[in-house]
Amino acid sequence: MERGSDEIPGPRKVTRYEWEPSYVGIQTFLKLPLCLSPEDLRAGGIDIAIGGVPWDGTVTSRAGTHLAPQAIRRCDNAWSPPHSRPSQLVRVDPFDYFTMADYGDAEVIPANTELTWVNVRRFVSEMLDAGAIPILIGGDHGVTGPIVSAVADKYGAGNVAVVQFDAHTDTAPVTEGQIGNHGNQMWELVQSGAIRGQDLVQIGIRGGWPDPSVTEWMEDVGIKTHYMAEVLRRGFEAVFEDVLAELRDGPPHVFITLDLDSADPAYAPGTGSPEPGGLTSHQLMTAVRRIGHEVGIVGMDVVELSPPYDVGNNITAMLAHRCILETITGLALRAAGITEPDYLDPRTAGGPSRGAST
Repeated sequence: MERGSDEIPGPRKVTRYEWEPSYVGIQTFLKLPLCLSPEDLRAGGIDIAIGGVPWDGTVTSRAGTHLAPQAIRRCDNAWSPPHSRPSQLVRVDPFDYFTMADYGDAEVIPANTELTWVNVRRFVSEMLDAGAIPILIGGDHGVTGPIVSAVADKYGAGNVAVVQFDAHTDTAPVTEGQIGNHGNQMWELVQSGAIRGQDLVQIGIRGGWPDPSVTEWMEDVGIKTHYMAEVLRRGFEAVFEDVLAELRDGPPHVFITLDLDSADPAYAPGTGSPEPGGLTSHQLMTAVRRIGHEVGIVGMDVVELSPPYDVGNNITAMLAHRCILETITGLALRAAGITEPDYLDPRTAGGPSRGAST
């Protein structure tokens, strides 16, 4: 679908029929129009751009994450266009507030991590420079390194906070002369100065790693880690309120990185490094919506979906898809001027206005 030199820049419609389900024809996220260049994004006035990073070259366990962008795009179960996604939790439709497009996929070079990282960083920078909030679909978690680096390029090193939903801290040091993997990227971001240690907030950490030398380094640089032990002891709601407070006290720009292994495998089996005892799908969806609403974000990635292991009719892909939608819905709540924390529309939450006309 490359444009000719004489074509006018702008988003390109990908649907042929008036009503077209997500599994028919060209698959973009929500059947959104497709942009192929920064000029297309600018001409379309795109507020939010969805991009894929089909990469699993730095995964250390079960592969298949390169298939995630297409799996998440095609698992939407609504017919489109016309575009509308009125949330039945908050009664807000993001399409009333944002112009969105799919920006296709970053160029990945199999077996060449360094060149792929250059391409991913440039890909994200194109979205940012065009004025769009980038939402990236990975890919293994290694892709967060170049993604957040591009965000830091835009807003300034040390001016971006990262909230990381994950079973693993991904803070293993990289041996000199070696290329990192999907367990090193948070360490590399702190070491590079793209983000400060105290501006990394983690939740959902569990399992048998990292070793004491790594956790000691994390504490020394000020990383705020909320382990599942804390969630179990204090309750998710109390811990998450602390996460929100830490984000508000940090830099003005917030990026969400959501590793799907943060969810318990009962809710997200289709991931490369599953860890029992994680967060629920409801907790994740609520968390990302509230961050989008109550704090605001400048970008997001959803990573570590491995479709070959996604048993049970693509339930992990659907969770990934819905977490993106919930985040965008949170941004729409913010744009709508709704300030009530943990907002739910009373007509659907059983409040005093239940049964009122819309």
